[in-house]
Amino acid sequence: MNSTMQAMLLTRITDLAQDPQPLTLAEVPTPRPGEGEVLLQVTACGVCHTELDEIEGRTPPPRLPVIPGHQAVGMAAGFGPGARRWKEGDRLGVAWIFSACGACPACRSGFENLCPDFRATGRDANGGYAGYMVAPQDFAHRIPPAITDELAAPLLCAGAIGYRSLRLAGLADGQRLGLTGFGASAHLTLLLAKHLLPHSPVFVFARSPGEQVFARQLGAAWAGDTGEIPPENLEAVIDTTPAWQPALAALRRLAPGGRLVINAIRKEANDQADLLGLDYPAQLWLEKEIKSVANVTRRDVQEFLELAAAIPIRPEVETYPLAEANQALLELRSRRIRGGKVLKIT
Repeated sequence: MNSTMQAMLLTRITDLAQDPQPLTLAEVPTPRPGEGEVLLQVTACGVCHTELDEIEGRTPPPRLPVIPGHQAVGMAAGFGPGARRWKEGDRLGVAWIFSACGACPACRSGFENLCPDFRATGRDANGGYAGYMVAPQDFAHRIPPAITDELAAPLLCAGAIGYRSLRLAGLADGQRLGLTGFGASAHLTLLLAKHLLPHSPVFVFARSPGEQVFARQLGAAWAGDTGEIPPENLEAVIDTTPAWQPALAALRRLAPGGRLVINAIRKEANDQADLLGLDYPAQLWLEKEIKSVANVTRRDVQEFLELAAAIPIRPEVETYPLAEANQALLELRSRRIRGGKVLKIT
């Protein structure tokens, strides 16, 4: 193992519209695993909208520089003192949840995603846009043999958070599901819903005609623009967009007693719409609910990986070399997407 590695570094908070090269390719020291940590030789890492939130300051890293990336897949290549859970060569993945305290009321009740000491991979600790990374051994996940590294990467966040969102939607089979936005997470949620809720039609709201076509190809019962009216009202809508307008439109599409699940770490502050403009009788009355999704737990990640291997669910991905991470992020920001984006590291 070399003493140095290549990594994409985030050194400044910036606006990609004005600064299209926010990450710098650099030669940095290879990390050494500490107590209870595993060293991962990264082979693939997914590119997520949350990286845009980090770069543009909506969920900024506590310190800079930092190596982004929280959908990292690779092989166990070294171990710190006391790390005995894995063996060398095991294929492992690291998701958004880098660590939690394990002792607070949230952790003890199974909600480690709400831990006040929750640490995020690629934000609070260096992530997978690099040749190597370290992670606590108990927060690494075995990758099922049937799933390749490139296809496993989006499952660790886009898939796991979609799985959590679908559980929080609380749908019974046969009830109608809406998806607002159709990126990496939503396309995996659609595939998952078709398996877990085979009698539930899925309605997709997306601005891009290409995304609408993609949704129909994957089995959506209907796909249209975010402002269009679907043929039926919906018992639940999962919103994956960074803007308020689609969420407000989704509330109008809910049936009485329906639930809007917002799967977004932040909503854009400069959006012309927000909840202050809520039309209560039309959008929230009749016992409708709004539920937010915060992070993921290890249970979400592991259960979804096992489901994805068994169903099977295989994401559609576009791959890029590590040095083209900025290009992948720009395409994500401008909605030039079809499925997930993945960096091939080694």
